[in-house]
Order: sequence, then C-alpha cells, then structure tokens
Amino acid sequence: MTDAVPNDRTLTIMFWPESAYGPTNQCIGVAAKLRERGHTIVFAAESSWAGKIAPFGFIEELVDLAEPAAGDEDADAGQFWTDFIAETAPEFAKSTFDQLESFIKPTYQALIDGAKYCEPRLREIIAEHQPDVIVEDNVVLFPALTTAGKPFVRVMSCSPLEVPGPDVPPPFSGLPSADRSDWQAYRDEFDRALRPMWEDFDAWVRAQGGAPLPDLEFMPRDNAATLYVYPAEADYVDQRPLDPSWTRIDSSVRETDEDYELPAAMADRPADSALIYLSLGSLGGADVALMQRLIDILGKTRHRFIVSMGPQADKLTLADNMVGAQMLPQTRIIPLVDVVISHGGNNTTTEALHFGKPLIVLPLFWDQYENAQRVHELNLGARLATYHFADEELTGALDRILADDDLRQRVSDIGTAVRERDGLGRAADVIERVGLADQRAAD
Repeated sequence: MTDAVPNDRTLTIMFWPESAYGPTNQCIGVAAKLRERGHTIVFAAESSWAGKIAPFGFIEELVDLAEPAAGDEDADAGQFWTDFIAETAPEFAKSTFDQLESFIKPTYQALIDGAKYCEPRLREIIAEHQPDVIVEDNVVLFPALTTAGKPFVRVMSCSPLEVPGPDVPPPFSGLPSADRSDWQAYRDEFDRALRPMWEDFDAWVRAQGGAPLPDLEFMPRDNAATLYVYPAEADYVDQRPLDPSWTRIDSSVRETDEDYELPAAMADRPADSALIYLSLGSLGGADVALMQRLIDILGKTRHRFIVSMGPQADKLTLADNMVGAQMLPQTRIIPLVDVVISHGGNNTTTEALHFGKPLIVLPLFWDQYENAQRVHELNLGARLATYHFADEELTGALDRILADDDLRQRVSDIGTAVRERDGLGRAADVIERVGLADQRAAD
C-alpha cells in the first residue's frame, strides 16, 4: 500500500507523454489517480489524440510534432508513430546490432525533430496553465519542461536498461545479463551511430536553457524525481544501483479501461483449451504479414484467443478459435487469460506480470528485446526470434508454459506481490509530494 500523503492543498500537474499508446496510457492512469485526489490535470497530447483526453476530466492541450498535413485531423490516436513504424518495419528482422543504424538512430532523430518543432507550443501551454509540477514520459527531453522553473518529474516507462551502467547489458541490445562477450562491441557501435546526433541534441538543449545531458543519454538524471516502471522481481538494481531520487513503481496499470465481457465462445471452451491474449501493441500490430502468420499458426491449435488486431485490423482474417478488435481494453482482458503472447512492450510486459501471467515474447524494436531477454533468463515465459521462428517453436512454447505448473504458479505469485505494492498509487504519491514540497518551500 502507498503511504498517506497529506493533501491540504491542490496542484496543477502537467503531463506530456510520447504519442504512442503505451506512454500515453501509463500517464492517463497516474493522472486519473491524481485527479481523484482533487488536483487539476493539464494533459498535453500529440494532436491525433484530440477528443480522447478530455473525457477523463483533464484539460486537453494538443501539440503538433511536425507541420500538419492535409487530412491529419482525421488521423487515429498515435498515428504519427504508427506511420513511422510501418515505414521502417523491414528493419525489424535485422539484429539489434544492425538496428542501431537503421532503426534506433532514425527513431531518435524523429523524436528530436518533434521536440525541436513543438518547443514553442509547449512553452505556450506552460505559460497559460502555470503548472506546479511537470511530468514527461518520453525518451528524449523537451527542454521547455525543465526550464519552466517548476519541479520536473521524469517517467521512464521503457525497460530500466534505458539507464546504462557497466554491469548491465547495453540498452536496446537484448543481450544476456550473464554473458558479457558482446556488450562492448554493441556499446562501440551505439557510440559510433548515435554520438554525432546526441552532440547536436545536447547543444540544442543547452541553447534552450537546459542543463547538459549525461553522456550519450537523451534525458536528464538530475530531476526532482524519476519514476520507472518495472517489477522488483525483474529489476536490475543489484547490478546498476540508482540514487534515492529514483522510485521504482512495479506496475502502473490504469483503472480507466472500459469493462470487457468475455464472449461465450471464449468462456465456454473445452476443458483442455486455454485462453490466450495476443497483442503486438499499437505499433507492432501494423505489421500485417507478421500478425496474419501468428493468427494462422495459432488458429490450428485447440486453444482460444483474444486478439488485439491493431491499426491494420481490416486487413487481418481471424481464425474460428479467435475473437478480436482493433483496440481492446487490455487491462480488463489480461486477468482473464492463461498466457500473454506479446511484442514485449514495457506496458504489456509489466501488465502481464502485474496480473501474474507468463509471456511469450516476439520482440520487434527498442526495449522489447531486453524485455524478451529478461522473460527468458528469469524463466517467466519464452522468447522467440520474431521473424525467424518455426511454427512448432511458437506452439511448442505455448504448450510447455501451459504444462509447467511451477512456472505458472511462480509468475502468479509475482503478480500477487506486484499488486500489493500498488505502483499506480505510489507514482501519484511521488508526484504529489514533489509539488506540495515546492509549494510549501515557496511560502
């Protein structure tokens, strides 16, 4: 349980998440908890989220990350990144080493370009609403947020390996914790591919009045507080300690998803049939060929599946043992299933562990590889080579997990412990304390 936080004052708290569903939903969950405590929430969101934030009771402020194009007003939420991922999907079949040049670098550049473009708009929002605390969930800094003279809270909703250290695998690599043989070669390539871009970005941040960034990192560490989302049972703090300004929130499962009624075909399944949730996330689901292959393989099994079909849902054909939709209330579905098949996004990974469900992970990009590796090395499920697995590897992994009662009980026990630690409330506590302390210091 979280500690009681004295709430004799109210705060205006501004959130600015990355446009993808994972960070946005994570911030919605924490912001909703703070609103329940009487605080005013200003939620800055990329423009494709228009009309989707205000219903939560937040002040919705829209931000363009690039010059709007004709027809952008009809874009789906998160369309900026859906389009970007769809264009670069061929890179996902490459090794993590090769992705540094072909995917990680252009993704950072797209984020940096967005930060530079919207800097004036963010300053406008801050000037209008005068927030008491500013919260960012992204992987690059928007310096308007740290130069406003108010406490800045960073949320890191990617894997904690985003913060590097000599005794943990390098970020985005998916390399094993117990074998360091390839760590240095990857770090050298990371330096070669990203340093010129980082130097340019660091210089721009300074020109906006921001402090210098840590070497080869795109977010500051010297914040009023930093929250990161990862279960204690899977964390790396023994290998890479963090100072007291960091707070782990084991999970951050939003309570705002609509209810989900299990269809009769899924509820009344045969006794030897498990119920499985399949999702490659809002971005990974854009790979139609991969999604259809998974559907075709799993459609031949005796099990039943709930499929989050993603932005290209109209191009997918579900099998008879499946139900699905473009978007689903994931946090309502995961508690109902036996196994989660996922891309390894941090939200889905931590939500699965929050509810005590083992995972089969097919990573595509970014921190998904390290989450997949962590699931594998801690025996929380299985990791597969997303574009190179044989059909029987997927069905075999599913059968092994379902037959391994010890594994399933151990993951279930992790879920019980994670839920008791109430990550959502803990995140709200930290943000609230930071704001109230600054208010009182100003009196």
